[in-house]
Parts: sequence; structure tokens; C-alpha cells
Amino acid sequence: MKFMMIVKHTEKQGPPPQSLMDAIAKAAEEEAKAGTMLGSGGLGPTALGARVRLSGGKVTVIDGPFTEAKEVIGGYAQFELKSKQEAVESAVQFMELHKKHWPGWEGETEVRQMFGPDDFGCKPE
Repeated sequence: MKFMMIVKHTEKQGPPPQSLMDAIAKAAEEEAKAGTMLGSGGLGPTALGARVRLSGGKVTVIDGPFTEAKEVIGGYAQFELKSKQEAVESAVQFMELHKKHWPGWEGETEVRQMFGPDDFGCKPE
């Protein structure tokens, strides 16, 4: 089963400490060697981004920063795991790294199962 872990936090927390980045890199290396991590990455600030919205039949582009956002998606990771429970356990370990290496940081990791075309009965041509 594939899972996406989406890390959310307030945007104004500053850059992460080097010790956290080192711990995350070590954990990611172990997951990659085990064949469970499919990909991961951090996201830049909303000031460098844009939103493309479809509403009322019109497509509009809104440049960042997005002042109305209370939380932003700061990063993600994709995993191939056996169960939702295993995915949740992985997310807990990730948050424990934040707790240890970045005291005072607050955020959450949302765990979502991923689906592809085959899961909806779609066959590639």
C-alpha cells in the first residue's frame, strides 16, 4: 500500500536546525535502503509559489505569499508500507525527531493512502 505523509506547520518558524536535517537524512537513507521510501522533499515558502484556481468556470492565478493560510504544507514523503498502522508509526517516529531536535516546533503529519488509476478500474491504453 502506498502512503503520502504531508507535513503541515505555520510558515514563520524559520529554517530547521541542522541536527534535525541530519536526523531526517539518516532516517530517509534507512527507509530508502529498506525499499519503503519512494520519495520525499521539502517545499519552499509560499512567497515563491502560486495557486491556480478554477472557480465559477474561470481559471485564475494567485501569486504567493498566501496571507490567509494558517498552516502550509512544508514537505512530504511517499512510502510503500504494509498497513495504515505502519504508516502512522512512521509518522510518529518522524514527529519524535522534530520533538527531539527542534523544541517548540509545532505542526502535524497527515497520513493518507495513495491511489492510482488501477484502483478505480482505469486501464492504461
